[in-house]
Amino acid sequence: MVTTSEILSTLKMIDRQKLDVRTITMGISLLGCVSDDEDRLCQKVYDHITHTARDLVRVGEDIEREFGVPIVNKRISITPAALISGGIKNPVKLALALDRAARETGVNFIGGYSALVQKGMTEADKRLMLSIPEALAATDFLCSSVNIGSTRAGIDMDAVRMMGEIVKEAADRTADRDGLGCAKLVVFCNAVEDNPFMAGAFHGPGEGDCAVSVGVSGPGVVKSALESVRGEPFDTVAETIKRTAFRITRIGQLVAREASRRLNVPFGIVDLSLAPTPAVGDSVAAILEEMGLECCGTHGTTAALALLNDAVKKGGVMASSHVGGLSGAFIPVSEDVGMIEAAERGALTLDKLEAMTCVCSVGLDMIAVPGDTSAETISAIIADEAAIGMVNNKTTAVRVIPVPGKKVGDTVEFGGLLGHAPIMPVHPFGSELFVRRGGRIPAPLHSLRN
Repeated sequence: MVTTSEILSTLKMIDRQKLDVRTITMGISLLGCVSDDEDRLCQKVYDHITHTARDLVRVGEDIEREFGVPIVNKRISITPAALISGGIKNPVKLALALDRAARETGVNFIGGYSALVQKGMTEADKRLMLSIPEALAATDFLCSSVNIGSTRAGIDMDAVRMMGEIVKEAADRTADRDGLGCAKLVVFCNAVEDNPFMAGAFHGPGEGDCAVSVGVSGPGVVKSALESVRGEPFDTVAETIKRTAFRITRIGQLVAREASRRLNVPFGIVDLSLAPTPAVGDSVAAILEEMGLECCGTHGTTAALALLNDAVKKGGVMASSHVGGLSGAFIPVSEDVGMIEAAERGALTLDKLEAMTCVCSVGLDMIAVPGDTSAETISAIIADEAAIGMVNNKTTAVRVIPVPGKKVGDTVEFGGLLGHAPIMPVHPFGSELFVRRGGRIPAPLHSLRN
């Protein structure tokens, strides 16, 4: 039975501590739309998405109003586009069709303009990857991702080299918007198939025809809970986070099951990820500082983040039998007011963020770097992050933005949930010869588990 105190506690989490359902994401398989006729493929994709997701936004708004739980975004993820675009020469036509479908259904984003090239690239993969900068510049709602490595396959360094060049081109093509195209492009190692969070969402080939997943976020709730155990040992801190994560996940479970019932679509997963926003009181950095750090990024930050990430996962998995996606703590610099302040103070550097990604749920996320950063340096950053994911058997990702015309000391404003960010320095020493070797970095020994 739900008690009055539990109801009041939940209302407080929503009203004062910025708890929200960050997204309801409908995953849609497009494998049945394959055609070697470009126009036919695009029309089938548009028709299938607009028919399947026709009620998604309305249902999300109804649940939000009836349950009183804020639902920030309604999104669609699709089968990785490279898997269905093999018969066409110009994938940008498909990108435009996806964007039209997103506009028609009223969603905030559509993800899945993606390729999975951890072990090698088909011609369809290459065509789609090379089209990403143009596709992101020409669309409003489209998000893209490329998986360039995995623990089982190793790291495709040819794909890594390409992605450095693609990130640079995406920034240049959206220079009038401070390189905003790069904010919709993620490079993964060990990408998961059921991630509801953009920009990296896609509906994996191992998924069914359709599924509804929910991403829940509540850094402010966790921060508030830790205030009540200030000065207590870390055992108490971990238990407090676990109990809080349990309560947050139960709200996500409720919304996900209700959306599944109303849309008559299978329930996928609940992703409990502490995804911050630029709003004060909604910061992962503030949680780490509540544990006793003077500033996020100082010594002890990685240990604090490891505790937070683990406790969030343990609490979430007890609240739902379908916890999935990424689930844990995100550290996107531009989207977290505490991370922004730490970077401005010089406490948070690219190297420290890389160390933190060893224990968090994603990777180097929403980091603005100087516009003259070379493609090879970006590729090397991607390779470093992929190596962390490959060796540790975890998902890692890179979403960096080389902001045209900006240098260290400048600030870039993206607006909305994307926030603003100081331009962070990269190492001045080159990585060109390393990146140009190509080939594949072999998988680690512990990948041989059969």
